[in-house]
Amino acid sequence: MSAVTIQQMADRIAGLMEERLRIRGQGLSEKLRRGGRLLPRSVRAHARELADFAEKAKNPKLLVQIDQARVAACYDVCLRYLSARRAGSVLANALLRVAATVGLGLVVLGGLVVLVQKLQGRI
Repeated sequence: MSAVTIQQMADRIAGLMEERLRIRGQGLSEKLRRGGRLLPRSVRAHARELADFAEKAKNPKLLVQIDQARVAACYDVCLRYLSARRAGSVLANALLRVAATVGLGLVVLGGLVVLVQKLQGRI
């Protein structure tokens, strides 16, 4: 696997992060720094490793030390996760979490009101 191939893999993952997660930045390393928290821990670790491999690939002496199978495995994990996500699903999931929290709060509040009314003998 050549340095160009490894860099293309890193660029592909960076492009998917920008498209699916709306993370801006130059290159995979910066995108991970800015928005890596949006990725699950295992995917984030593989993406960080892929970014490190891309940096090492720029040096011909370090390119020989790169494990090609590990690069492919990291790329596959990141690609599988990011390909399954739809663009904009981060916003939809955040809104859904807020709505669920508000709904649960209203249910608990309603239960407390009924309990207080029952204890006071009004129901």
